[in-house]
Amino acid sequence: MATTSPPGYVAMLLSEFCTTDVACCTRDTTITEAARLMRRKHMGALVIVDDPEDEPQPVGLVTDRDIVIKVLGNELDPATTRVGDIMSKPVVMATESEDSNVATSRMREHGIRRLPVTDSHGKLVGIVTLDDLLTGLRHTVNSLIEVVAKEQDKERRLSR
Repeated sequence: MATTSPPGYVAMLLSEFCTTDVACCTRDTTITEAARLMRRKHMGALVIVDDPEDEPQPVGLVTDRDIVIKVLGNELDPATTRVGDIMSKPVVMATESEDSNVATSRMREHGIRRLPVTDSHGKLVGIVTLDDLLTGLRHTVNSLIEVVAKEQDKERRLSR
């Protein structure tokens, strides 16, 4: 699906604003451990990787909502249930060279709020969230408002 940007839209590369401090764990991590990691890192999602130390490549994603719906809602034991049992897979990803418009379209297409971001070799380099995109949009809108305000100020000064 091709995406086009609306007139005046300024896209940013994901590498410019994705969060690079990504919380990761392996498929064998228990739900209890995963929840503790989310709490410690203040994050609502974990990227699941097979090798967190060397060239981590995303294989799944687990969110706090997954834990509530899939584990607690089904009365599974969080101490014995593994994230590999409930993770979303295949994981929908983005590359750091993509722009925010492409990422937004992918999120909309898949109905998701987070995208792990990889380099050209598939190595995890960050994560972009709906909140990140909204913050970027807010900065763009604020910049456009400043342009309008400066233009109006300039017109006022010139008309005196």
